[in-house]
Amino acid sequence: MNAILLCAGFGTRMEPLTKDFPKALLDVGGRPVIDHLIGQILDFRGLGSIAIVTNDRFFGHFLQWGEENGGAVADRGISLNILNDGALEAEDRLGAAGDLGFAVSQISESKGTVVAAGDNVFRFRLGPYWDKFLSGDKSYVLALRTEDTQRLRKTGVLELDSNDRILAFHEKPETPPSNFACPALYFLKPRALNLIHEYLSSPDARDEIGYFISYLAKHDVIYAIRAEGEAIDIGTIESYERAKKILSGEPVIYKG
Repeated sequence: MNAILLCAGFGTRMEPLTKDFPKALLDVGGRPVIDHLIGQILDFRGLGSIAIVTNDRFFGHFLQWGEENGGAVADRGISLNILNDGALEAEDRLGAAGDLGFAVSQISESKGTVVAAGDNVFRFRLGPYWDKFLSGDKSYVLALRTEDTQRLRKTGVLELDSNDRILAFHEKPETPPSNFACPALYFLKPRALNLIHEYLSSPDARDEIGYFISYLAKHDVIYAIRAEGEAIDIGTIESYERAKKILSGEPVIYKG
């Protein structure tokens, strides 16, 4: 079982904080952003490897982070691979979907893979959703219910049937078709994951990973898991400051 963490963005919306430093390694709650996610992933049953995709500008930062944290990963019997997608400037970026395709071409075949953006902090336990994924043959994404229309307009939104099969994925829709936001964390079986190459070769391929999920909904079968809790997407200075303020006084994960 593999984990692929997408951290190759240049964080242009968060400059000057991210002009020379990756946002996934910014401190929030006393730890780098990515540490909160990896701390949960390390507990995933059967996980064999974690691949972190970064760009050429920030590759050295992640190598240093890996030297400082690789021991904790190795102690779990999990390999850590930091992959450089070669992009030095934002204009050269592969995009999240391109980086996923790059990572898939670099790692060994797996019975299942969790794919996540490295700039999200999940304030609920992810392990139960991973266990559900392992116990069956379906691919899943998380569905977080929210009544905040403004928030829905800034994220991916799921359109579901009565069995929670995904009919469509809408990227930042002006008129959200449902109240189910989809954070950037996906549990993919090999067939679904390997469709990334087919997607990238299609004329309608886009950078954002959500469009790949929309492609899966049309070319494969993928379901939503309804999750309870909050995911903080650290994509702007405002959201970063909000995360720091919240996590300076509250636990990252709710105990109740």
